[in-house]
Amino acid sequence: MPAKPAKTTVSSPAHEIQHAFFPYARYTSVVGVHTSLIAFTTLFLPQTSLLLWPSLAHFDRPQSQFQDALTENPVITLAWIVAGLVILQVWWAGWIRQWCFEYTSRGGTSDEIKMDRYQFDRGRFLRLGRAAVFTSCVALVFHVTIVLFGAPSASHIPHTFLLAIVLALLSTLTPAYALGPPSFSSNTSSLITRLNWTRLFAEFSPRNPIERALVYPAVSTLLGAWLGALPIALDWDRPWQAWPLTPLFGGIAGYIIGSLSALSVSTLKWLAEENIRREQSVKQKTT
Repeated sequence: MPAKPAKTTVSSPAHEIQHAFFPYARYTSVVGVHTSLIAFTTLFLPQTSLLLWPSLAHFDRPQSQFQDALTENPVITLAWIVAGLVILQVWWAGWIRQWCFEYTSRGGTSDEIKMDRYQFDRGRFLRLGRAAVFTSCVALVFHVTIVLFGAPSASHIPHTFLLAIVLALLSTLTPAYALGPPSFSSNTSSLITRLNWTRLFAEFSPRNPIERALVYPAVSTLLGAWLGALPIALDWDRPWQAWPLTPLFGGIAGYIIGSLSALSVSTLKWLAEENIRREQSVKQKTT
């Protein structure tokens, strides 16, 4: 009989603390700012080209000057977007990693938290460098995959490669920084990292809000880019059909939708769990 109370008093509080920790207000505000800045980077940052090089503007084309800045030179548009996404995704990845630290360290003692904080701060730049290298490798894989799916292989190479970089930044940089890039090392840490990547991006089985914030945008980005390639086949001969503008905007739209979907699903699950815990506490008080 004494073993039962000991089991409940030791394991239950840590379990409740970890599952109750969901920074709803902070998460909502950060996602709102992040997705808004990505939309701004996509639509307005390329407009800088007209300010720097007014000769690029053409008034005889069947579209507005706003669209003309996006479609006149796809390489310049992609370059502006890549520059903006590098800054935004590094900031977002750092916030997600900070959330991972807070989520996993709440059940430890103060000394353990201080030690974890020291290691967390010390390995920040090394981890970011590894994530950047892994993201670059994924961009090369994406480039080859896009060509295999029908992109021009002998021409438009900068267009395709910059599109691959955008997709890698949106889908890979944040998980690689938050979880660590997968490797083929035989140590325990590398094995756990590989299993996590397999569970998240092969089995699509996220278990908590952090994992949903990693998986949903990554999958939606690739799906949006694939769907965005469909309008290119239409025989409309419009400037916005130039390669690879529609996959680019489709991938970015998919990322924004995936981020908002992760927020919505996590919020609904959190509210449901809070309601269940509240009902259980009321029952315990009445009994």
